[in-house]
Amino acid sequence: MKHYKKFINILFLVIGFFLLAFFSGCSHKIKTSAVRVIDSKDSTVRAKQNSKAEELKEDEYYKKNFFRYEDYTYKNNIQTILLYKEGFELAPPLIELGSFEKLKLSFDDLSAEYKTYKFTFIHCDANWKPSEIMPSEYIDGFTDDYINTYSSSFNTLQKFYHYELTFPTENMRPIKSGNYILKVYENDDTEENLAFTRRFMIYEQNVEITGEVNRAVPIEDQNYKQQLDFSITYNNYKIPNPYSGLKVVISQNDRWDNALINLKPKYVKNNELDYHYTNGENTFNGGNEFRHFDIKSVQFISDRIKKISMDTAGYQLILMPDIRRSFTVYSSMHDINGKKLIKTDEAIKNTDLEGEYVYVHFTLPYYENVTDGNLYVFGALTDWHYKKEAIMKYNSTLGAYECTLFLKQGYYNYEYVLLKNDETVGDETFIEGNHYDTENDYTIYVYNMEQGTFFDKLICVKRLNSVRK
Repeated sequence: MKHYKKFINILFLVIGFFLLAFFSGCSHKIKTSAVRVIDSKDSTVRAKQNSKAEELKEDEYYKKNFFRYEDYTYKNNIQTILLYKEGFELAPPLIELGSFEKLKLSFDDLSAEYKTYKFTFIHCDANWKPSEIMPSEYIDGFTDDYINTYSSSFNTLQKFYHYELTFPTENMRPIKSGNYILKVYENDDTEENLAFTRRFMIYEQNVEITGEVNRAVPIEDQNYKQQLDFSITYNNYKIPNPYSGLKVVISQNDRWDNALINLKPKYVKNNELDYHYTNGENTFNGGNEFRHFDIKSVQFISDRIKKISMDTAGYQLILMPDIRRSFTVYSSMHDINGKKLIKTDEAIKNTDLEGEYVYVHFTLPYYENVTDGNLYVFGALTDWHYKKEAIMKYNSTLGAYECTLFLKQGYYNYEYVLLKNDETVGDETFIEGNHYDTENDYTIYVYNMEQGTFFDKLICVKRLNSVRK
């Protein structure tokens, strides 16, 4: 009897095995058939699938924690991020490879409780995409480290922790020139707890740039645009193919959305590359001088401030109403080209710890609501980004656009920029006007991927200021 039961069990197992094999084969045939059906359809199906994939990517991009290779703040409690060459707060985050120069980072955490922050570097190509090299190839030392300098705010309505970092450090030192992303995050969680990212550059001086800013050559642009005429000389540096080997990028006022990229030389003469164009390839809108306001003091009203008050939410600062300047005559004004300088006149010891946060109210009278895009408050005060909180809302009762930003005490430049629907480059001329003689800062970056390497070196940087003609 026992042997009979054992035989029955083995028989069931064998039958089960054959049934499983049979249905698996059917399943495989069904899947194969499905694949063949899909393959037999025309390219329209694949186009729709690819389009759907792109839509999904776009949806992912607009998620707050989607990683961006640009200046971006992922957490609302992080405010007043500064990254600059140590010793000069208005300098761009740019240092020379192998020098004693350092970059200084600072930021505030408005959650008012201490957190552990770490940082790392990501090397990027000339187009701010990740380079094809490992961290160990561009970082000497650890690949991440802690931000150990921090202090609590002192005598402020808005409580915060202030963090600082000066790098390169003994533990982490970039050893390649090029573009970098500074990535700051909480604890060891690099993905879910991203705090913010910031761009910085490390350059070499392997070639020489000479140039100047002039009026645009095209007649229709001469009253409105500025042209960068320059040349690159390479005597002791090999550039086998200047047309494909070099990548030249030009930025205006350290703004990236309207940067000119991948400019090609017009002529090659011996060891000199000529970038003197005549058709507008190297031109920028002159724009207008930046607007400004000074909130270094919340006790006294400066020239651009209408009212300062305090309520349960904090300090409320109302700016004087602005005007549209697109049809006004150019007027020279001293500005800092869109930047910000964080400082408080009321500080007893430390302006970083004693600076108040203020609700700053902007008003721009305008006769109608723009429907083909959004108006933004724009500049370093919005990290040169089109932030959601910086969108101007139209008040039909007042006949004006309004916006409120939460800013730390300091001196600020700003402008109003129109970003049309489905576009990525803003138009500052719509509200601010456009003049060739506006004073602007320009930076020329020259990149090269040397033979046998897999990353873009930043082989030269040149800063130029516009010249009134």
